[in-house]
Amino acid sequence: MSLKLMCITNKENIARVAEASDVDWIFIDLEINGKDERQGHLDTVISRHHINDVKKIKDVLTKAELLVRVNPIYDGSQNEINKVVNDGADIVMLPFFKTKEEVKLFIEYVGGRAKTCLLLETPEAVEKIDDILELKGIDLIHIGLNDLHLGYNMKFMFELLADGTIETLCNKFKTIGIPYGFGGIAKLGQGSLPAEYIMAEHFRLGSSMVILSRSFYNADVTEKAGEVKEIFESGVNEIRGYEAKLALENKDFFEKNRLRVEEIVREITKQSLVNR
Repeated sequence: MSLKLMCITNKENIARVAEASDVDWIFIDLEINGKDERQGHLDTVISRHHINDVKKIKDVLTKAELLVRVNPIYDGSQNEINKVVNDGADIVMLPFFKTKEEVKLFIEYVGGRAKTCLLLETPEAVEKIDDILELKGIDLIHIGLNDLHLGYNMKFMFELLADGTIETLCNKFKTIGIPYGFGGIAKLGQGSLPAEYIMAEHFRLGSSMVILSRSFYNADVTEKAGEVKEIFESGVNEIRGYEAKLALENKDFFEKNRLRVEEIVREITKQSLVNR
């Protein structure tokens, strides 16, 4: 199994380097409606990408697919989706939906011209997921841990991994054959919950996609072209190498890893309560 790796960027030079380093999807992030209110107080990335970036980035890609996250459904959704599809989006992602009706509209607006990807990140959508999955035309689903853990008033996004929420959802998607993924990963050896543990959970749960997080590559830090190339080449190579190792592991390894993840998450959440 090889995870589809996503790199969020609207910079042509980064997109070229990421693609050359075996990143599968370049990710343009147009979502802004309501995001400042939800995440403005957190140390999370709120992208300031522009709809004109879609064509600009599409024009430099030769093999990677272009994923575009649009805004949650609003009055201008149909025009926005038409524009990104016409400008070359291969995959269109709908964030922060809460109802089956929003997903139905989204699928209609895309109209089979690109793949559809749902970003499942609200407790309301989780509650209605069985009804939502009855809809035809959902190609991919990604579980967004940032907003979803906020929606559940959790302290740490990977609590959703430790408490079985992600596993329950993944099993639903697996049963009906929709490819799925969740969250993001840092470089191997990095992150408060190290990337190796998260990757092993992706394997155990049958996930097929993950976002390269800001701690993998931070576009806000200016780096020379050679440094950017080195970050992506070495980082992606390490991920691919670890995937090859995980492919040889047995069930016992993955069960021990799952228990270790629960343990680390408990420690982190306990510490966050102490530091409040």
